[in-house]
Amino acid sequence: MTYKYIRFFKDISISDIPHVGGKNASLGEMVQHLGPKGVNLPNGFATTSEAYFYFLKTSGLAAKIKDLLDGLDIRNVKELARRGALIRALIVSSDLPKDFEEEIKLGYKELSSICGRDDLVVAVRSSATAEDLPNASFAGQQETYLNISGVDEVLRATKTCIASLYTDRAIVYRIENKFADMKIALSVGIQQMVAVRSSAAGV
Repeated sequence: MTYKYIRFFKDISISDIPHVGGKNASLGEMVQHLGPKGVNLPNGFATTSEAYFYFLKTSGLAAKIKDLLDGLDIRNVKELARRGALIRALIVSSDLPKDFEEEIKLGYKELSSICGRDDLVVAVRSSATAEDLPNASFAGQQETYLNISGVDEVLRATKTCIASLYTDRAIVYRIENKFADMKIALSVGIQQMVAVRSSAAGV
């Protein structure tokens, strides 16, 4: 099936950072280059930056976020926390566009089928399009959710991941480094969870 708003890791390379962020692009590279060499990697797919901007536009969130960030003094910690919480709540409470939501559902169903499971347990991971730049790194500023199962929970975690682009520290980091909010997108990686043996934990 051809998708518009999601891409499976096998179809992603490092050149796709503007579309799926640094983390998901790296996962795609590993699947493409290490998979054929026998390295067994957890499968998955990523939503695209185009889907993120589509969500913000159709929901009216782009204008609301801009208004809430306008004139923000990041030294005012209480006001920073108030505005950040409002933005995150707006994102989580907004509906994804129906066609975007349907692709996430279909992608999750396909991934579950590929992995031979019903309602596959997945990690839902954030991947910003400005991660791991030569002059800045956004890594670790957004959220990851583990042990997610079922399409409703995947959709919920996807929106919560998107909302985490507006944690207090992420807002501060972008303002301090003069990154325009509406030029940075959040891609969400939905990846098969793999049980880790206790003897290998921390390795």
